[in-house]
Amino acid sequence: MQTSVTPTHCPYCALQCGMNLTPVPDGAGGGTVEVTERADFPVNRGALCGKGRTAPALLSSRVRLTSPLVRSPDGVLRPAGWDEALDRIAEGLSRTRTAYGPDACGVFGGGGLTNEKAYTLGKFARVVLGTSQIDYNGRFCMSSAAAGGIRAFGLDRGLPFPLEDIPRTGCVILVGSNLAETMPPALRYLTELRENGGTLIVVDPRRTRTAEQADLHLAPRPGTDLALALGLLHLVVAQGRTDEAYIRERTSGWAEARAAAMAHWPEYVERITGVSVPRLREAVRLFCEPESAMVLTARGPEQHSKGTDTVGAWINLCLATGRPGRPFSGYGCLTGQGNGQGGREHGQKADQLPGYRKLDDPAARRHVAEVWDVDPDSLPGPGRSAYELLDALSTDIRALLLMGSNPVVSAPRAAHVEERLRSLDFLAVADVVLSETAELADVVLPVAQWAEETGTTTNLEGRVLLRRQAITPPDGVRSDLHVMHELAARLGVEKGFPTDPEEVFEELRRASEGGPADYSGLTYRRLAEENGVFWPCPGPVDSGSGSGSGSGPADPHPADPHPGTPRLFLDRFATPDGRARFVAVGHRPSAEEPDAEYPVLLTTGRVVSQYQSGAQTRRVDELNAAAPGAFVELHPRLAERLGAVDGEPLAVVSRRGRAVAPARITTAIRPDTVFMPFHWPGEGRANTLTNPALDPISRMPEFKTCAVRVERVS
Repeated sequence: MQTSVTPTHCPYCALQCGMNLTPVPDGAGGGTVEVTERADFPVNRGALCGKGRTAPALLSSRVRLTSPLVRSPDGVLRPAGWDEALDRIAEGLSRTRTAYGPDACGVFGGGGLTNEKAYTLGKFARVVLGTSQIDYNGRFCMSSAAAGGIRAFGLDRGLPFPLEDIPRTGCVILVGSNLAETMPPALRYLTELRENGGTLIVVDPRRTRTAEQADLHLAPRPGTDLALALGLLHLVVAQGRTDEAYIRERTSGWAEARAAAMAHWPEYVERITGVSVPRLREAVRLFCEPESAMVLTARGPEQHSKGTDTVGAWINLCLATGRPGRPFSGYGCLTGQGNGQGGREHGQKADQLPGYRKLDDPAARRHVAEVWDVDPDSLPGPGRSAYELLDALSTDIRALLLMGSNPVVSAPRAAHVEERLRSLDFLAVADVVLSETAELADVVLPVAQWAEETGTTTNLEGRVLLRRQAITPPDGVRSDLHVMHELAARLGVEKGFPTDPEEVFEELRRASEGGPADYSGLTYRRLAEENGVFWPCPGPVDSGSGSGSGSGPADPHPADPHPGTPRLFLDRFATPDGRARFVAVGHRPSAEEPDAEYPVLLTTGRVVSQYQSGAQTRRVDELNAAAPGAFVELHPRLAERLGAVDGEPLAVVSRRGRAVAPARITTAIRPDTVFMPFHWPGEGRANTLTNPALDPISRMPEFKTCAVRVERVS
C-alpha cells in the first residue's frame, strides 16, 4: 500500500471532482482510504457531495466482489478461480460465435469506464469478437445533446467552455437539470452567477432545490420543452431581438428555422406547455438583455423520442441571439455519468471509432485499422443502439459480455430487458459489486475500481484528467484491462491488449490523432502536471510517455505544445464551411400522451444521495439512510382525487408494468404529473414503467415522460 497522499478524482458524476486520498491500513496488509479536500482542482475547489465523501465505503470487501463467480448446474453462483471463470467466458463466446456468427455476441459497456477501458472494449468487440453489436449505457445519458451538437456545430463536447465561465455570463437558462441534487458542487457556479448580478432561469416541471434558486422558474408540462424553446424564439423574432450580423456572418439555415419558430405563437405555446405568456416574455427579456447568456440542457429535454430536435430548438435560440462562439456565452450540455464524455469518444458506441471518428467513414476505418494492425475490411459496420441491442438479446444476440452497467434497473421497459437477459444462452458480467444484472450472469468477474487503478477520464467540460491509483486491489480482484487481455488471448488474439493503462493510452493517442476528439498531444505526465487538459489537443505521438507519477526522466515534449482547447468555436464552428447550422424543427407530441385509461404523466430522475442504478450507492450506509427507497411524488390536488395519504403506498401503472412506492405529497410538482426516482430495483423500479420509444437520430429512449394511472394500494 502507498503511504503518501494521492491526488485523484471522484468516481461518480461528470464533474470528476478533485480529491486527495490518504491510505488507512487495516493492520492485515490491506486497507482503505480517507478522502480529504483538494482545493487545487478548479472544478470543485475542494467541495464534495455526500457521494464523493463516502466513496471509500465501496472499497470494503463487505460490500464488493472479491472472487469470480460461476453458475453451477443447480443454478447457484459459486466462487471460482480466475482461470476457470475466464475459460468459461471464452468458451461461451466462442461457442456462440461458431454456431451463430460474430454478431450473435454482444458487448455492453458503461459511462463509468475509464478512457482506456472504453477504448479497449471497443477494440475487443471489433477485433477479437468481430461483432458490430456493441453499445453502452451512455446512450441513455446525453446522446440527444450529442446528436444536436453535431448537427448544429459539427462537434459534440458537453460544455464547449469551462464551468468557470458560467458565473461570468449575464443569464443562464438551465433546462431539465437539478444540479443541487445531481451535481451539488456545481451549484456554486449558479450561486456565483447571481452574486455577480446575472440571472438564472430554471425550466423544470418540478420546483426542485435548484429551481428554488432561480430568478424565474418555468414549469412546463413534461414532454413540451421543444414547444417552449420555439415559443421563446418566436418572441425573440417578434421583438426584434435577433443578432442579424451574427446570423449573417456565422450561421446558415436561418430562414427555414425562423419560419418554423414563427408557427409557435405565444398563446399556442401556453396551451401546450402550461407556461403563461407573461412568463415567456419575461424569460426572453432576461435572456436577451445581457451582452452574454447561456443555455444549459440536461436529461430533462434530452431523454425523449424528440430529444435531438428539442436540443436543436434551444441551440436555435442561442444562435438567433448570437451566443455560441462568443465569450461567456453559448449552448452546453451537462453530461451526467463520470466518463460519459470520454466513454463515447473512443469506441464503445455502436457507430463510432476512437477519436470520435465515424465507423462508416472509410478514412477513419483505415486510420484506426492501421493503429490496430488489422485489415480495414475486417472491421464490422455500425451496430444496434443500446436499447435495440438489449431488445435483441436471446433472439439475434445469444451471448453478452457486459462491463460496468446495470440495465436491469437503468434500462427503459426494465422488466422486458430483465426477461431478455434471463433468456440469453450466455451472460458474463464484470463489475465492482453484485448488481441486479450480475445476479443473472453465468460468470461474474470482480474488477478493480477508481482508487485501485490508474486511468484517464474526460469530464463534462472536455477536460481530460488523470485518475491515480492510491491502494492495491484486494486479492482476487483484477482490472478490466486484465480481463480483456486474458479473454483476447483465449480467443486467439495474443497481441494488442496490454494491461498497463498508460500503454493503452499511448495507443489511444495514436488512434485519436486527427479525429474530432484528438488526444494525441496528451501524455500521463502532462495530465498530472497541468491538472487536466481540454481536448482537442493535437500533437506528436512519438514522444516518450514519461511517468504517470511525475517521477523518472522528463518527457521530450515539443518546444511549443498545443495548449488544449478550453473554449471551442471562437473563430469558426467544426462544420465544413465553419458556420453553425440552424435546423428547422417543430413541436410534436410525446410518443405516449395521457388518455382516459392512463390520465397522468410520469417523469423520472435522481435524488442527491443515490447515483444512477444505485448498484454502488445503495451499499453505502450513510447514503442509504438519507435515501432508503423509491417514492411517488404527487401534487395535493391529485392526492385528494385519489384519496392518497402521505407515506402510504401508491401503485403507478403504465402500459409496460406496475411499480409501488410510498406517496410523497408536495406542491413542488404539477398536478398533472407524478415523479419517481429510478435508483431502486424491485417493486419500486421506476424503469418498469418507462417508454422505450426512441429518438430517430440519437436513439435515446423516452425516459422523461409516459402515460400512467395512479392507484391506492389496499
